[in-house]
Amino acid sequence: MRGYAMLKIGESGWIEKDVPACGPRDAIVKPLAVAICTSDVHTLWEGAIGERHNMILGHESCGEIAEIGEEVADFKPGDRVLVPAITPDWSSLAAQAGFAMHSGGMLGGWKFSNFKDGVFSEFYHVNDADGNLAHLPENIDPVDACMLSDMVPTGFHAAELADVEFGDVVLVIGIGPVGLMSVAGAAMRGAAHIIAVGNRPVTVEVARRYGADDFISYKNGPIAEQVLELTGGVPVDKVLVAGGDGTTFEEAVKCVRPGGKIGNVNYLGSGEFVTIPRVEWGVGMGHKEIIGGLMPGGRLRMEKLGALVARGRLDVHPLISHIFEGWDHLEEALFLMRDKPADLIKPVVRIEE
Repeated sequence: MRGYAMLKIGESGWIEKDVPACGPRDAIVKPLAVAICTSDVHTLWEGAIGERHNMILGHESCGEIAEIGEEVADFKPGDRVLVPAITPDWSSLAAQAGFAMHSGGMLGGWKFSNFKDGVFSEFYHVNDADGNLAHLPENIDPVDACMLSDMVPTGFHAAELADVEFGDVVLVIGIGPVGLMSVAGAAMRGAAHIIAVGNRPVTVEVARRYGADDFISYKNGPIAEQVLELTGGVPVDKVLVAGGDGTTFEEAVKCVRPGGKIGNVNYLGSGEFVTIPRVEWGVGMGHKEIIGGLMPGGRLRMEKLGALVARGRLDVHPLISHIFEGWDHLEEALFLMRDKPADLIKPVVRIEE
């Protein structure tokens, strides 16, 4: 089969590989559509997870099952499926402890384009098919379905980590596609006032559609100063971090109230440390909680999020700014994500037909 791979840090291209073998509980999937993620950029050009050689990239896709193992009960060849970016081992002790995304070690549920080949290929392997795949609802376009692999569950997870409640004032830092879904997740959980950090008109417009009320730009000065000016000096209840770098937590801590929570789903692709301001953190005793988490994967989550889209509760199509047709445009879409033109939110490559 053909796949688009990271050859080494900074270099990528098409390679030939064998079709992956299917274990007894696994599935081999043929992609219907794939999406490009900023994580692919971090991996390929920044070396965020270290050197990889001839590793097929990509972790966002939906597809059609080509082959199943003999122990798979609920899927068959020809089924169209949602495929999460995170595919845990559901019989692991980590899963039994409630942290399936860390099965096999920290971040071990993140397999695609981390320590096994990803989805930018004619076929890809999914472990524990009954536990990780979900049937693709008929009324969801495969292009839209790609948003359910990562953008929706990751963005929503920020709202879960920060425990957004009815009536909360919520700050969302970063309104790329994950941040946009953090806005949507906060709104769904009942936030009364959502402040978003971002300045690109294309993402500001979509964030407003998802429920953001006010916008500030990091280019106009420290985020915390702008937030507290907007709120009349009253700290926010929750902060959802979906962008920035290791210094972003300084701003989050400065503008969240004592007892407030900061939920981080931002992939910190560079640097050695994050910085936390000592005094504003209550000299370590301010009950300002910081929780960073990899999105949960698995079938149940895919089914629930798929139901939100299928029943019209969540429209993910505004996330998609560029649609390409066919594998020949995969590299173009990847480089577009790297270069991030002003009109970009998310590029998707449709493979079917």
